[in-house]
Amino acid sequence: MDRVEAFNSLPAGRLEAELLAVCAAPAWGRAVAALRPYPSKEAVMAAADAAARSLSWPEVRQGLSAHPRIGERAQGDSKEAAWSRREQSTAAGSGDDDTRAALTAANHAYEDKFGHVFLIFASGRTQEEILAAARERIGNDEATERAVVTGELRKIALLRLERLLDALD
Repeated sequence: MDRVEAFNSLPAGRLEAELLAVCAAPAWGRAVAALRPYPSKEAVMAAADAAARSLSWPEVRQGLSAHPRIGERAQGDSKEAAWSRREQSTAAGSGDDDTRAALTAANHAYEDKFGHVFLIFASGRTQEEILAAARERIGNDEATERAVVTGELRKIALLRLERLLDALD
Protein backbone atom coordinates (compact mmCIF):
# COMPACT_ATOMS: atom_id res chain seq x y z
CA MET A 1 0.00 0.00 0.00
CA ASP A 2 1.41 3.40 -0.87
CA ARG A 3 1.46 6.27 1.60
CA VAL A 4 -1.56 8.10 0.21
CA GLU A 5 -3.59 4.89 0.27
CA ALA A 6 -2.48 4.40 3.87
CA PHE A 7 -3.54 7.97 4.69
CA ASN A 8 -6.89 7.45 2.97
CA SER A 9 -7.53 4.23 4.90
CA LEU A 10 -6.66 5.48 8.39
CA PRO A 11 -9.59 5.03 10.78
CA ALA A 12 -11.32 8.36 11.48
CA GLY A 13 -10.22 8.54 15.13
CA ARG A 14 -6.58 7.87 14.32
CA LEU A 15 -6.64 10.31 11.41
CA GLU A 16 -8.09 13.02 13.66
CA ALA A 17 -5.33 12.45 16.23
CA GLU A 18 -2.61 12.44 13.55
CA LEU A 19 -3.90 15.64 11.97
CA LEU A 20 -4.18 17.38 15.37
CA ALA A 21 -0.53 16.48 15.92
CA VAL A 22 0.29 18.13 12.60
CA CYS A 23 -1.77 21.27 13.34
CA ALA A 24 -3.67 21.82 16.59
CA ALA A 25 -6.46 23.71 14.80
CA PRO A 26 -9.32 21.16 14.63
CA ALA A 27 -10.94 23.01 11.69
CA TRP A 28 -7.81 22.38 9.63
CA GLY A 29 -7.84 18.65 10.36
CA ARG A 30 -11.56 18.36 9.66
CA ALA A 31 -11.12 20.11 6.29
CA VAL A 32 -8.26 17.81 5.29
CA ALA A 33 -10.04 14.66 6.46
CA ALA A 34 -13.32 15.60 4.74
CA LEU A 35 -11.78 15.39 1.27
CA ARG A 36 -10.58 11.79 1.53
CA PRO A 37 -9.89 9.76 -0.52
CA TYR A 38 -7.04 11.60 -2.18
CA PRO A 39 -5.62 10.50 -5.52
CA SER A 40 -2.06 11.66 -4.78
CA LYS A 41 0.30 13.21 -2.25
CA GLU A 42 0.09 16.47 -4.19
CA ALA A 43 -3.68 16.48 -3.73
CA VAL A 44 -3.34 15.93 0.04
CA MET A 45 -0.81 18.76 0.26
CA ALA A 46 -2.95 21.11 -1.86
CA ALA A 47 -6.00 20.45 0.31
CA ALA A 48 -3.94 21.02 3.47
CA ASP A 49 -2.56 24.26 2.05
CA ALA A 50 -6.05 25.51 1.18
CA ALA A 51 -7.37 24.51 4.60
CA ALA A 52 -4.57 26.39 6.35
CA ARG A 53 -5.17 29.49 4.26
CA SER A 54 -8.86 29.48 5.19
CA LEU A 55 -8.38 29.34 8.97
CA SER A 56 -9.96 32.15 10.96
CA TRP A 57 -7.83 33.99 13.50
CA PRO A 58 -9.43 32.11 16.46
CA GLU A 59 -8.61 28.84 14.67
CA VAL A 60 -5.01 29.97 14.10
CA ARG A 61 -4.83 30.76 17.84
CA GLN A 62 -5.89 27.16 18.52
CA GLY A 63 -3.08 26.02 16.25
CA LEU A 64 -0.59 28.13 18.21
CA SER A 65 -1.52 26.35 21.43
CA ALA A 66 0.70 23.36 20.60
CA HIS A 67 3.83 25.41 19.90
CA PRO A 68 6.43 26.15 22.59
CA ARG A 69 8.33 29.40 22.68
CA ILE A 70 11.16 29.54 20.18
CA GLY A 71 14.32 28.50 21.96
CA GLU A 72 12.46 26.47 24.59
CA ARG A 73 12.61 22.72 24.24
CA ALA A 74 9.21 21.11 23.71
CA GLN A 75 8.46 18.75 26.58
CA GLY A 76 7.03 15.26 26.45
CA ASP A 77 7.12 12.36 24.07
CA SER A 78 4.21 13.34 21.86
CA LYS A 79 4.62 13.50 18.10
CA GLU A 80 4.12 17.30 18.25
CA ALA A 81 6.92 17.69 20.79
CA ALA A 82 9.29 15.55 18.75
CA TRP A 83 8.52 17.51 15.59
CA SER A 84 9.03 20.81 17.42
CA ARG A 85 12.40 19.68 18.77
CA ARG A 86 13.43 18.60 15.28
CA GLU A 87 12.26 21.86 13.70
CA GLN A 88 14.17 23.94 16.23
CA SER A 89 17.28 21.74 16.21
CA THR A 90 19.41 24.10 14.11
CA ALA A 91 18.46 27.03 16.31
CA ALA A 92 19.05 25.04 19.48
CA GLY A 93 22.62 24.31 18.47
CA SER A 94 23.43 27.83 17.36
CA GLY A 95 23.92 31.12 19.12
CA ASP A 96 25.79 32.15 22.19
CA ASP A 97 24.49 33.06 25.63
CA ASP A 98 23.88 36.67 24.59
CA THR A 99 21.84 35.58 21.57
CA ARG A 100 19.79 33.15 23.66
CA ALA A 101 19.11 35.87 26.24
CA ALA A 102 18.14 38.33 23.51
CA LEU A 103 15.81 35.75 21.97
CA THR A 104 14.15 35.17 25.36
CA ALA A 105 13.68 38.93 25.75
CA ALA A 106 12.28 39.21 22.21
CA ASN A 107 9.86 36.34 22.90
CA HIS A 108 8.53 38.16 25.97
CA ALA A 109 8.28 41.52 24.17
CA TYR A 110 6.44 39.83 21.31
CA GLU A 111 4.02 38.06 23.67
CA ASP A 112 3.40 41.29 25.59
CA LYS A 113 2.50 43.06 22.35
CA PHE A 114 0.52 40.36 20.54
CA GLY A 115 -0.72 38.09 23.34
CA HIS A 116 0.57 34.80 21.90
CA VAL A 117 3.81 32.96 21.26
CA PHE A 118 6.14 34.10 18.50
CA LEU A 119 5.68 31.51 15.77
CA ILE A 120 8.19 31.07 12.99
CA PHE A 121 9.03 28.29 10.57
CA ALA A 122 12.27 27.48 12.37
CA SER A 123 13.53 24.54 10.32
CA GLY A 124 17.08 25.25 9.20
CA ARG A 125 17.24 28.68 10.81
CA THR A 126 19.84 29.78 13.33
CA GLN A 127 19.05 31.58 16.57
CA GLU A 128 20.50 34.75 15.05
CA GLU A 129 18.11 34.53 12.08
CA ILE A 130 15.15 33.85 14.35
CA LEU A 131 16.11 36.73 16.64
CA ALA A 132 16.34 39.11 13.68
CA ALA A 133 12.89 38.00 12.49
CA ALA A 134 11.40 38.40 15.97
CA ARG A 135 12.79 41.90 16.31
CA GLU A 136 11.48 42.83 12.88
CA ARG A 137 8.03 41.38 13.48
CA ILE A 138 7.59 43.14 16.82
CA GLY A 139 7.26 46.28 14.68
CA ASN A 140 4.26 44.87 12.79
CA ASP A 141 0.74 46.04 13.43
CA GLU A 142 -1.82 43.45 14.58
CA ALA A 143 -3.32 42.77 11.14
CA THR A 144 0.07 42.36 9.47
CA GLU A 145 1.32 40.05 12.19
CA ARG A 146 -1.79 37.90 12.08
CA ALA A 147 -1.20 37.33 8.37
CA VAL A 148 2.46 36.45 9.02
CA VAL A 149 1.57 34.05 11.85
CA THR A 150 -1.08 32.36 9.70
CA GLY A 151 1.52 31.86 6.97
CA GLU A 152 4.09 30.47 9.41
CA LEU A 153 1.54 28.05 10.87
CA ARG A 154 0.65 26.94 7.33
CA LYS A 155 4.31 26.25 6.46
CA ILE A 156 4.82 24.26 9.67
CA ALA A 157 1.63 22.26 9.12
CA LEU A 158 2.63 21.40 5.55
CA LEU A 159 6.09 20.26 6.63
CA ARG A 160 4.61 18.11 9.39
CA LEU A 161 1.96 16.66 7.09
CA GLU A 162 4.66 15.69 4.62
CA ARG A 163 6.53 13.96 7.46
CA LEU A 164 3.34 12.18 8.50
CA LEU A 165 2.72 10.96 4.97
CA ASP A 166 6.33 9.84 4.60
CA ALA A 167 6.03 7.80 7.81
CA LEU A 168 2.90 5.88 6.73
CA ASP A 169 3.28 2.40 5.31
